[in-house]
Amino acid sequence: MSCLEAKKPSMCHSEPLTTEKVRATLAVLKGVLTSCYGPFGRLKQLHNGVGGSVCTTSQSSVLLRNLSVTHPILKILTTSVQSHVSCFSDCGLFAAILCCNLIENVQKADLTAATTIKLNKHLLDLCTSYLRSEVCGCRIPADFSSTHILLCLVRSILTSKPACMLSRKEVDHISALVLRAFLLTIPENTEDPIILGKSVIVPLKGQRVTESTVLPGLLIEMSEVQSMRLSPLRKSSALKVALFSTSLSGDFSDSGEGSVVVSYGVSLENAVLDQLIHLGRQLVSDHVGLVLCQKVMHPSLKQFLSTHHIIAVDRVGVTLMEPLSRVTGAQPIGSLGSVSPSSYGSVKDWCSAKFGRKHFFHLIPNEATVCSLLLCNRNDTAWDELKLTCQTALHVLQLTIKEPWVLLGGGCTETHLAAYIRHMIHKEPGSILQDDGCTQAELHLIAEAFCSALESLAGSLEHDGGEILTDMKHGHFWSVQAGPPSVVNWPDLFSRCGCGVYSSQEELSWSVLRSTRLPFAPQTHLPHEALEISQQSACSLTVDCLTAKLSGLQVAVETANLILDLVYVIEDKN
Repeated sequence: MSCLEAKKPSMCHSEPLTTEKVRATLAVLKGVLTSCYGPFGRLKQLHNGVGGSVCTTSQSSVLLRNLSVTHPILKILTTSVQSHVSCFSDCGLFAAILCCNLIENVQKADLTAATTIKLNKHLLDLCTSYLRSEVCGCRIPADFSSTHILLCLVRSILTSKPACMLSRKEVDHISALVLRAFLLTIPENTEDPIILGKSVIVPLKGQRVTESTVLPGLLIEMSEVQSMRLSPLRKSSALKVALFSTSLSGDFSDSGEGSVVVSYGVSLENAVLDQLIHLGRQLVSDHVGLVLCQKVMHPSLKQFLSTHHIIAVDRVGVTLMEPLSRVTGAQPIGSLGSVSPSSYGSVKDWCSAKFGRKHFFHLIPNEATVCSLLLCNRNDTAWDELKLTCQTALHVLQLTIKEPWVLLGGGCTETHLAAYIRHMIHKEPGSILQDDGCTQAELHLIAEAFCSALESLAGSLEHDGGEILTDMKHGHFWSVQAGPPSVVNWPDLFSRCGCGVYSSQEELSWSVLRSTRLPFAPQTHLPHEALEISQQSACSLTVDCLTAKLSGLQVAVETANLILDLVYVIEDKN
């Protein structure tokens, strides 16, 4: 008899953020995430104690998915950030680090949770309205008639993921390919709303990154033997296509709890094979030229189709079914019964292709809204990271179509926003308080905590002990290598700000970030001249997706407010 164990009472913890253990755990998580932030972030190697695959990354989606988090407060934070990343793909570390900074800073202010949450919401509204306004000094239109800003956006995403192991030349090559793949998914005849196509990433590991390419249509991997068998069936005209999602192997599907009644003397195998051949005859009579099957196709059916000069490709997999349906216009056929003519699709052409050691069946569509991004990298780890980064870039470009703006990156938006908030609090505190029962002293305390959290986030980009400055005109981020001389002319130590818009040769004055200084009004309305000069320079701009960053900002503040509002944590230990 099994031993019965008495049910344990639930554990109730009051004021969880006041315990040293929780604060220490939160600080450890913040340290892990902060050390991964930006182009020079440190990589993390993740594996469990019982074996399994080893993952090397600095991306929030991979980190948070593989980190074992047990405390409820940390679970709230990681779940919120993972939800944001699943919707927007980018700015996960931004949201997580900012949330940790806010929690840490506002606790030092020693105000009630209700007051802190109320003022945090006001400051979030102030940030959001400014970043969406026409006077915003860190927002750039993403002009789709020119590729410059879009390329900068993709390049910024690629360079922020050091585990991809890309050189500058390789970054430029992949950036151009990702942008081209995205543009191929935009239909020529645009309607409202625009229905984008799909970019399918095809792996080719062990090859040089510069051998990556983009092809319109779909690449279906196959063996060398299969590729040789297709050569005699080469046709130069358009093909009618049948796409099967059901198995054509002749096997019986599971009947579940039911039973199959078979008459005496009837061979099930022969009956099913007869049905497959009957299906093949219908495909021949309907002048189908290409049969694609998600699962396995019976050798006899393959032979029958081949003798009638019909190309048969099986085992394409469930992943390619939706792209194949888009490319061909065919509807997946899920039974062996009579096929409706409306289920067929067509392709413009096909060919066999070889890249590296792999052979492919290349489907060329009538209208190229589906393309294949053949992605190469040196090893599995670097390829996995590059694939995830390219998927992020493609998603961010889709978000930019909906909201065609980007924000300045490299820490400049954070420092500029902090300067703007301090200026508004100093100049117009009444417009933020709005008679909600908070005093100006409380507003100044929380605003300073909020601005310090933004500046600490920007400072996380520096991992080598360098000095971080902000200029007193634009409020941008400037980084100096570690160990500058005691008496120094700052413009001699750096060339451009974090985002690359402004040069140190301008008439600027600097202040060490997070040092005591009077509030100043950062320049709004980003000058067109500054953008033109930066675009003409050899150094590209660093920019972020507006939609993703605004969502990250909102998630960070709202999650911090939720955690600060926790009074009790009740855990069931059973």
